[in-house]
Amino acid sequence: MCLKYKALKKLKTNNEKESENMKKHEITNLERDRRRKILRGYMVSAVTVATVAVFMVPVLATENPSDAETAINNMSDIIFGIIKSIGVILAGWGLVQVGMSFQSHDPSQRSQGFLCLAGGLIIVFAKSILQAIAPGAFPTT
Repeated sequence: MCLKYKALKKLKTNNEKESENMKKHEITNLERDRRRKILRGYMVSAVTVATVAVFMVPVLATENPSDAETAINNMSDIIFGIIKSIGVILAGWGLVQVGMSFQSHDPSQRSQGFLCLAGGLIIVFAKSILQAIAPGAFPTT
């Protein structure tokens, strides 16, 4: 009897050790999957950066503006003109909202009107703001 009890106890301890090893193995698998995901993301970003670095070619532009540069400058002027007109419309709408809020004594409409007016003015002066932030990025006409 005593031998059976010792054998059962030894079997239980072996089974417990195996279950602990399996738990450790499961944690290791989870960590391994997590590490693989991180490594995969790192490799994708590293390959992307390397590809961009390899294919970057310096532009050897001339001093005189070419036809393509002139066309791009004209297109930029047209786009900024459209943006400026949208800003004027938005600022006008904000001014109307502020006026209507004074008539109806609605403070929420008043704050919304001032925000719309400020946003419209920022949009109107977007090209000037961008030229102040990055001088030389947008040619002056």
